[in-house]
Amino acid sequence: MDLGSKIKVGFDQGRPVIEAAEIARLLELDVPDFQDLMRSGSIKSTIEQGEGDDAGKFRLTFQSPRWRVRLTCKDDGEVMTLTRVRLTAPPSAA
Repeated sequence: MDLGSKIKVGFDQGRPVIEAAEIARLLELDVPDFQDLMRSGSIKSTIEQGEGDDAGKFRLTFQSPRWRVRLTCKDDGEVMTLTRVRLTAPPSAA
């Protein structure tokens, strides 16, 4: 999976907004499943504002039962770094 594609975070009334399809693919989900899991609380998301040396940056984290995806962004929404960590093993093929 190509993680290097350019992801851009937009803003709606000062809050970061990202296309569901962008995060869903990083979590290995289709968009309807991603949206269902977000609504049910099975996917957690957090926003952290940078302070001190990190002022002017923010970090978005999305965590599903299997993956954690973290985007560190400039204040204009440009993604500086993207990390993706597997939290559990994939389901075994039976």
